[in-house]
Amino acid sequence: MVLNDTKENKTLGSALNDVVLHPGKAAQMIEFELFVNDKFVYSQESDGLIVATPTGSTAYSLSAGGPIMHPDLNAVVLVPMYPHSLSSRPIVIDGDCEIKLVVAAKESLQPQVSCDGDVCYTASAGDEFIITKKSVPLQLIHPNNHSFYQTCRSKLGWGSRLVRSDD
Repeated sequence: MVLNDTKENKTLGSALNDVVLHPGKAAQMIEFELFVNDKFVYSQESDGLIVATPTGSTAYSLSAGGPIMHPDLNAVVLVPMYPHSLSSRPIVIDGDCEIKLVVAAKESLQPQVSCDGDVCYTASAGDEFIITKKSVPLQLIHPNNHSFYQTCRSKLGWGSRLVRSDD
């Protein structure tokens, strides 16, 4: 994913796993608006938003209650971080969508935007960010016997197959 600033139209960072809008050093909620392909989705008061790829869906996004996405999916998940609303849930969208985050004009904190855990930008009230898929895809290399589900079982502690008496 690529993170761009709309004011100066410059790239602020890129991420393989996730782009996160968060309060930064303050332990307070921030307010922002979310748009997908220039369509308003919602405004939210929360600890932030995680925008994760399928690769990142088993990391920070999963810890925040997001779904695990198969790595072959062309998708992105939007995971609210401790929203001040019981109805706010993760949303999986098409990976080719343009995601825009707008920091509320009245925001008194200086929220930060991180790409794969590294702070890329400290925001101010009214700042806008665009997150898009990178134009050149990353090709991951796996051994021939690689299994996404086996990896999930071993890394996430999923149960093994049941032992059958006729086996």
